[in-house]
Parts: sequence; C-alpha cells; structure tokens
Amino acid sequence: MKRKLRKMLGSWDAECTQSLVKLIDTQSKRTICRWCIDYAEFAILPIFEERCPGDGRPRMALNAANRYLEGKVRFQEVKDIILNECHAAARELEGDPAAQAAARAIGQASASVHTLSHSVALYFYGAAAVAYSTLGCDAGADEYERMAEEECARMEAALRSVAVPDEKDPAKIKWGC
Repeated sequence: MKRKLRKMLGSWDAECTQSLVKLIDTQSKRTICRWCIDYAEFAILPIFEERCPGDGRPRMALNAANRYLEGKVRFQEVKDIILNECHAAARELEGDPAAQAAARAIGQASASVHTLSHSVALYFYGAAAVAYSTLGCDAGADEYERMAEEECARMEAALRSVAVPDEKDPAKIKWGC
C-alpha cells in the first residue's frame, strides 16, 4: 500500500518559516509579489513542466499575475486562471505529489497579487514540490523536513536579494495561520 504524503511541508512555527515571514513583513506588496512570481517561475515551474510537459496552465497563472502587476488585466481574469486552470491542474494530479505540489505552489504565488498571505504558501507547497521531486515518495519524514528547511533558506535568500532596505511602505499582512 502506498503511503499518503503531506500536501505541504514545513511548519508555521519553525524558525526558518518565522525568519522568512519576518522578512516578508518588511517589504512592499510589489516586492513580495515580484519575488513570489519570479521564484515560482525559476524554482517551481520547472518541476511541474518536467513532470507534465505540454500542460501550460501553471505558466498561464504566472503570466496572468505578471500582467496584473503591470496593470494590463483586472484581477478577476487572474483569479479565473488561478482557480479554473492552475488549481484544476493540481486537482488532476493526485498520482504525482511533486507535480501537484508544484501546481499548488504556483497558484499560491500567483494569488499573492490579491492576498499577500499566499506568499508563505509558496513556501509550504514549494517545499513539498522540491522534496518530492528530489527525494521521491519513499523518504522518511526527517528527510522531507530537512529538504523543506533547505528550500525555505533558498526562498529567504532569494527574497533578501531583491528586498528593499528600510522599505518605506511595508505591506500590512494579516497572517491567518
């Protein structure tokens, strides 16, 4: 019998998560959204596209979020693509935890343009995508958590590389976790 894997990895209470959240809290909405979209495109989308060649729905969500940030489309269009395309792709992938987590991470990254608390979900789902893609589905819980912490560190480093020092207009995020 195949064991059931967690849909997300990491923990809200983990030191690495709290460090990432504290950094997110210092940045503007635009910086957070750009980081989410760029990180998802660079680090998570390749996992999905390798496992699901020809399925462009997660890429469509990222492109729509980019167009929204540029003021070229209304949020309703982005929302429809995220919900009806990207998250639909995730629902169809129960048999591939890495691809499913990647699609969910990309959906969350794209949704950050609407609700900034989705930015931390990029980490939780993204960590699962990276871990399941790298370690497969038979690793131990400790290995998955180690991989999640490493992914959190990479995400924080990526955000630090684009963070605005002493940001004058940091976002006010309501973390509902």
